[in-house]
Amino acid sequence: MIELNEPQVWTLIGVFAASTFALMGVVTGTFTRVLRAEIGGVNARIDGLRGEMAARFERVDEQFRRVDDRLDHLDRDVQAVARKVFDRPE
Repeated sequence: MIELNEPQVWTLIGVFAASTFALMGVVTGTFTRVLRAEIGGVNARIDGLRGEMAARFERVDEQFRRVDDRLDHLDRDVQAVARKVFDRPE
């Protein structure tokens, strides 16, 4: 039976430990690279969504401006009709 005080056993323990740490380093590096790539993809999607939302909000703002203009004209027209109906000169 081989005992733990023989040089070959310590050499094998060292080789297995180095292999384990090297494998952990490779896996960690690969995982980090994949994670950064995925985060970059998510950032690109968020930037695209931000641009799309800005364009849509701009369209909604334009529609609100149109409605506001129509309400201003409607208010003016209602006041003109009220002046004519109730004979109030201005």
